[in-house]
Amino acid sequence: MSQKSMEKEILKLSQMEEKARLGGGSDKLEQQHKVGKMTARERIEYLLDPGSFVELNMLAEHQCSEFGM
Repeated sequence: MSQKSMEKEILKLSQMEEKARLGGGSDKLEQQHKVGKMTARERIEYLLDPGSFVELNMLAEHQCSEFGM
């Protein structure tokens, strides 16, 4: 794999991670904040020491096909 294609894939991964951090989207985050709630990631950051938490499998998706999921 060439350096340029590797950089392109890394950029694509970064964009996917940023989208995952937004959860349901920026409008959903605003709704949470308007009612005084924090997101799960914000609560984790609030409770733990800075830099002590590393999220694994941020891009994992459920495999359930029952109950309309």
